Amino acid sequence: MLNNRSLIQLFLLISALFSSFCFALPTDRKQPIHISADSARIDDNTGTTTYKGNVLMTQGSMEIRAAKVDLYRKKDDINLIIATGSPANFRQRPSKDQPITNAFGEKLEYKIAEQTVTITGQARVEQDRDTFSGERIVYQMKKAIVNAYSGSGSSGQRVKMIIQPKAN
Repeated sequence: MLNNRSLIQLFLLISALFSSFCFALPTDRKQPIHISADSARIDDNTGTTTYKGNVLMTQGSMEIRAAKVDLYRKKDDINLIIATGSPANFRQRPSKDQPITNAFGEKLEYKIAEQTVTITGQARVEQDRDTFSGERIVYQMKKAIVNAYSGSGSSGQRVKMIIQPKAN
C-alpha cells in the first residue's frame, strides 16, 4: 500500500522525468501526468517503481504504452525509464506544425542525464508516412542525432528507411 509521502515523491519524480523531454510540445511539460496499469510496485530501498499490465503514461501529447514500465531514481530524481512490450510504444507531437512521431520496439530506454532514447528489438520510428527501422535506434536529443544499427550476423535486421515524396 502506498502512503501519501510515497505518492507525492512518485508524482514529483515522474514530473521531473517528463519535463526533460526536449522534443515535446512546449505545453506538454505544463500538463499533468497520468499513469494507469494493472499493478504498481514502489521499492524505496532500490529507488525503483514498476508498473505492469497495459501501462499507459500520458502528459499532454506524449503517450507511452507498454506491458511494463520501470522508473529508476537516484537522490529523488528519476534517471532512467525503461518500457518493454511487444512492442512498447512512445508517441508525441514534436511541434504544432509537425505530425505525431511514433516509436516502437521491444524495449525503450530513456537515460535522462544523457538525454538519450534507445529503442531495441525491431525498432521502428514513424512520422507521417515516413519510417525508419533497424534492430536498434539511438536518438541523442540534445544533439538532434539519430543513429540506426542493423542486427548482428547474416540474419540480423538491416537498417531501412522509407521516405515518401512530399506534395508540392
